[in-house]
Amino acid sequence: MKGLTMFLTGLIAGILLTVIVLIVVMPKQMFVVNESKLGFDETVAAIEQSAKDNNWSMPHLYDLQATMKKHGFEVKPVKVFSLCKPDHAYQILSSDQERVVSALMPCRVAVYERNGKTYVSMLNSGLFSKFMGSKVKTVMGAASEENKQILAPVIK
Repeated sequence: MKGLTMFLTGLIAGILLTVIVLIVVMPKQMFVVNESKLGFDETVAAIEQSAKDNNWSMPHLYDLQATMKKHGFEVKPVKVFSLCKPDHAYQILSSDQERVVSALMPCRVAVYERNGKTYVSMLNSGLFSKFMGSKVKTVMGAASEENKQILAPVIK
């Protein structure tokens, strides 16, 4: 009976600890946020150039401030880059099993202002990829590292 009580206590403690980690720690780890050493417009221009220099394309640049203004809302400047590297995308899109990950494609990078400073954020796809199959893990891990290279010129 004592052994069963210890087992159940350990099991419940383990479940509670897991829930706490998922609720408290994981949300903070899902995004990578860095302060830019440049101003807002300079950060946007530097990321555009760095993406080209690293052989990534930019299918779209969303100006969320302008979009919100069209709908009658005022927000501080926010631009979101859609970045794509076709050889990475092909590895995901050419497989029926991995195509579900296309919901995260292309890679998104946001530039925004807060408290007079410029920040750059993106999904922590390196962390996310660890929960996926081996092909997705490899491709998303590589894309994550390359995105870090693209952002390196602006990160403080």
